[in-house]
Amino acid sequence: MKRKVIAAALAGLLALSACSSSGGKKADEQATKALNGSGGPRLKIAMVTHSAQGDAFWDIVQKGAQSASAKDNVQFLYAADPDGGKQAQLVQSYIDQHVDGLIVTLAKPDALKDVVAKAVAAKIPVVTINSGAEESAKFGALAHFGQDENIAGQAAGEQLNKAGIKKAVCLIHEQGNVGLEARCAGAKKTFSGQMQNLFVQGANMPQVKSAVTAKLQADKGIDGILALNAQIALTAVDAAKGSGSKAKVATFDMNKDLVTAIKDGRIQFAVDQQPYLQGYEAVDELWLYKRNGDILGGGQPVLTGPAIVDKSNADAVAPYADRGTR
Repeated sequence: MKRKVIAAALAGLLALSACSSSGGKKADEQATKALNGSGGPRLKIAMVTHSAQGDAFWDIVQKGAQSASAKDNVQFLYAADPDGGKQAQLVQSYIDQHVDGLIVTLAKPDALKDVVAKAVAAKIPVVTINSGAEESAKFGALAHFGQDENIAGQAAGEQLNKAGIKKAVCLIHEQGNVGLEARCAGAKKTFSGQMQNLFVQGANMPQVKSAVTAKLQADKGIDGILALNAQIALTAVDAAKGSGSKAKVATFDMNKDLVTAIKDGRIQFAVDQQPYLQGYEAVDELWLYKRNGDILGGGQPVLTGPAIVDKSNADAVAPYADRGTR
């Protein structure tokens, strides 16, 4: 009799366990479908940056955004213009298209302030990347992904000291870009030598080379150049060589050729802000917000840098640079 009772009890427990397991799995599947928006409209997310055409840095940002979009089943749109007013017009065009989310850069915050406010008023969530960390929350953005440019500049200044540089020039390649100005200002804080800014036309490499060559020829005491993007840095290397200067070149940001130049000694170091991560996390944040109400950063910028890449770790980074994601 006891055996029959025990057997019946065990059978009942197994049945309950099966029901519980089945019910839990079904509930999980339903929750996942709800989060992914299965059966609902596909999210449309647009990114508008201040870059010029053919900029390798922004190609990496887009790769990150495209990877996250593929994972999240998001339709990703991209537009860019270095002119602040035109950038604002592009943002407005996406507002008019009623996109589900916007990613913008605030290199020239005054030009974007009003249009970002329009997006927020239209209930379109906004995330900022790369530049404008200080203005991001003030303008109503959910989160900011990038490096603190002043802190990154300070890191660069410390690296210049380690390289034994005494007199440097900081190359600003886009006039009015607050992020670039903050980099040079930060570098001046920690650099123990003399540093001055030099404006160059970033969209015109022959002009960049000419301007740097002229500066080095006019001041033979300059023994260091701090560029603010990879392409400018590689051009500065050519300018130094052509002018007979022994000035050491360092930079912000990277690409495949830049990593090679670090390995062979033409570039001292790079301050990497991980642009792939900026694009990826920006798309992911908007997807999470739309699907689950999540906000990353707790109201503070989410830092993606700075990370220093020099000869000591260039080999480890090289495979990622080769595939275009660092």
